[in-house]
Amino acid sequence: ELGVLAGPDELWDGIGYRLALPEPRHNRLADYRVLVIDAHPLCPTAAGVTAALDRLSGHLANAGCTIVHASPNMPSLARTTRNYCELLSAALNTDQSPDERARTEAAAMALSPDDLSLNAAFLRGSTMSQPAWAQTSRIRNGIRARWQALFQEVDVIICPPMPTTAFPHDHSPQRTRQLDIDGKKVSYNNQIVWAAVATLTGLPATVAPIGRDARGLPVGVQIIGGYLEDRTTIAFAGLIEREFGGFKPPPNI
Repeated sequence: ELGVLAGPDELWDGIGYRLALPEPRHNRLADYRVLVIDAHPLCPTAAGVTAALDRLSGHLANAGCTIVHASPNMPSLARTTRNYCELLSAALNTDQSPDERARTEAAAMALSPDDLSLNAAFLRGSTMSQPAWAQTSRIRNGIRARWQALFQEVDVIICPPMPTTAFPHDHSPQRTRQLDIDGKKVSYNNQIVWAAVATLTGLPATVAPIGRDARGLPVGVQIIGGYLEDRTTIAFAGLIEREFGGFKPPPNI
């Protein structure tokens, strides 16, 4: 029950505040306006994942949902993701040793100003000064406002939760790990790209099962809603399960 899990800590903010999440926007699947994002500009997504999302989009359209694949008001997905990686890297690398920081700073200094890759974003974030962190946080606030404004046009956004289905464990050093996405090798850290929208902005996201890829591995869909509209994303996931079926365990489980 969300009412048990959500809300302010009663020892602090809960002294003066109570959580009152809005009810789901709609109770019928046909009433939903859905923005579908199936490609990321900074990282490929496996064909099996996008195929499952495309099938879901078709089912939703047949069920009466209003489906759109673009909006002139949608913020840059690439800029959103780079901002997320910069701030995440800044937080994760606060405890670098002096030698590690010196090496990272040298690598960041060697970057071209035109390098807008994810690896560059991680490097810049890991050596970020306090003024740079404040400026990047201001950019985050602007990006957040633009994503929130998008929910005046649509009720939910659906996109992949990850670029791939489950992948083999890799115990090598994380900085050397790579993912294989349909034959293309990409950095292990790039798998977080689809988490950027909800995580950077603090928007609710619910992941629901929508099928399996050609190898039989489960594929999910990420459902993102407006700020504090957790009940909407959860309700939409429930409607998908009711209309099209939910999780089906693999035969060997």
